[in-house]
Amino acid sequence: MPTRSAHPRHRIRAARGVARGDARPAPGAHPAAEPPVAPALRTAAAYAWRLLVVGALVYAVFSVLGRFHEIGVAVFLGLVGTAMLRPVVDLLTRRLPRPLAVTIALIGSIALVLGVLALVAETVAGERTVLQHEFGAGIERIERWLEQPPFRLNPEALNDLQSRIGRFLSSHRSTLISTALSGAGRLVEVLTTLALGLFCAVFFLHSGGRHWHWFCAQLPLSARDRVSVAGHAAWRTFTGYTHGIVLVAATNAILVGVALYALGVPLALLEFFAAFIPLIGSPIALAVAAVVALAAKGPVIAAVVIALIVVIGQIEGHVLHPLVLSWAVRLHPLVVALSVVAGAIAAGVIGAVVAVPLVSVVWSVRQALGARNGRGPARP
Repeated sequence: MPTRSAHPRHRIRAARGVARGDARPAPGAHPAAEPPVAPALRTAAAYAWRLLVVGALVYAVFSVLGRFHEIGVAVFLGLVGTAMLRPVVDLLTRRLPRPLAVTIALIGSIALVLGVLALVAETVAGERTVLQHEFGAGIERIERWLEQPPFRLNPEALNDLQSRIGRFLSSHRSTLISTALSGAGRLVEVLTTLALGLFCAVFFLHSGGRHWHWFCAQLPLSARDRVSVAGHAAWRTFTGYTHGIVLVAATNAILVGVALYALGVPLALLEFFAAFIPLIGSPIALAVAAVVALAAKGPVIAAVVIALIVVIGQIEGHVLHPLVLSWAVRLHPLVVALSVVAGAIAAGVIGAVVAVPLVSVVWSVRQALGARNGRGPARP
């Protein structure tokens, strides 16, 4: 049976399509296959762009905090004060109104801190004359030690070094004065930050829970539950870290204070504050104590202090931190060390102090959200 020829109009359209270069594949034809990509490279690329996004977000957060670091530090201090005083306020609230309980807790804590600082300052002031005499004699002892074998330094070189230091201080007196004046301006900033931190602590202690519920109520319904779970996990971790680090710092201060007092070297207060920087704070403070001991007490006592650095570092890293902080902060020591160094590079001493609780809070939030979604807590 003869086939019916195609309509002329269809033949014209086909011809035009060929003239334009429309090379549409036939119904049964397959398109050209894409070049194969190794699964490992595809996975690495997927992780790479996600890491870039996370890195950009972290950089933006630290940039904003660096721009408004006074506000960030004040809020952080307010959260620390709230974490420390919240149990006391809750205990007083059973008998007293909430505003009165907050007032008593804040005034009592401020009086306690000022009393301890006054006691330490009075002790240091009482020993200042003796310390200056011992330090001066220690410098002369070090000079005589350097003049003897195996160093055999020229005494004139040491005297010339002292004269150069004196000439440098005399020629840069105006610079030193301007630096001192700028330090006075820094003191004003520090006092302002402390006042703002105290103001934040007052409201966090008085109605922090109500503020958090109000914040969650402003979010979409689909996100309220996740944000609430994340917030409670973050606050639980931050509170545990704050209590733990204060306990570790107090323990370090007691151990080092007793040891340095027995050796006749002060600076236990420096050790207490330095212990708030995990892993590296105590060794740095004890290194300063070793320099003072070398000048004031001689190389034998300095060697004992250096041995104390090693012992205290081992006790802090392998006993105190695992026992005290393991229930609140489950981070590998390498992660803690890298966090401290990264925080110090990004924001100095403040960054070193804030880095570990920030990483701990982020990790606890991830675990809490993973457990809520049925995946179970992630293992570090």
